[in-house]
Amino acid sequence: MASPNPSNYTSKLHDARVLVIGGTSGIGFGIAEALLEHNASVIISSSSEERVSNAVQRLKSTNPAGEGRIQGIVCNLASPTTVEAEVRNLFSQISPGGKLDHIIYTAGDTLAIGKFENFSLQQIQQAGMVRFFGPLIVAQQLREHLREGPASSFIMTTGGLSQRPRRDWTVIMSYLTGLEGMCRGLARDLAPRRVNLVGPGPVETELWGSHRETGDLEELKASIAGTMATGKFGEVEDVVEAYLYLMKDQNTTGSMVYTNGGGLLI
Repeated sequence: MASPNPSNYTSKLHDARVLVIGGTSGIGFGIAEALLEHNASVIISSSSEERVSNAVQRLKSTNPAGEGRIQGIVCNLASPTTVEAEVRNLFSQISPGGKLDHIIYTAGDTLAIGKFENFSLQQIQQAGMVRFFGPLIVAQQLREHLREGPASSFIMTTGGLSQRPRRDWTVIMSYLTGLEGMCRGLARDLAPRRVNLVGPGPVETELWGSHRETGDLEELKASIAGTMATGKFGEVEDVVEAYLYLMKDQNTTGSMVYTNGGGLLI
């Protein structure tokens, strides 16, 4: 049996070209920072021109050596009438630089929570636009824009509660669990490219801003931490490791990685 080459452990992401959809905040931004530390080139995308611009400037200020490896592109995935055109436009701006090595999808929006009887069909469809239909529309571009072979990958994001239903979460849970089937199907359809899924639990990001404004964030975090086997609230720098692992491990596809503090155990 051949001995492993130690340099392979540190070079797998070196000079990689990675698109992070939802990369202007939270987990996506953390992934972009980590990729720059691995000497990869990063393209971040989000629905707001202001957020993209601000995130690019933040990345450049904290990673001055990687300034030439950072790009931002606006792409709004929330509208069913324009999402296909938005995605095509996104990849048309990326393609002049060559094919991508990895695409990470962390984009999200407000969770649709409430009694399912109160949702109209239009509201049900809208609830899945960014989190479910968005990654599927993106996946349609991968044969053309993602390098062929197991060294490349598409990584999607679901919710850590996809395995533990909550009352009045039926609408959004339908999409979160549906991503697992999408992951396995795409792993077959796009092979030998790899497709995987990350299921984070509660993680401190900008999405908790309303609780920070009302002053109850720390109390809420402590309450949630009490339901975790680790006894702690999730942090971006820890969750990012799941995405880095899935980019590096060329033997993993069609799989879901949980990073939820053991929240499913208690």
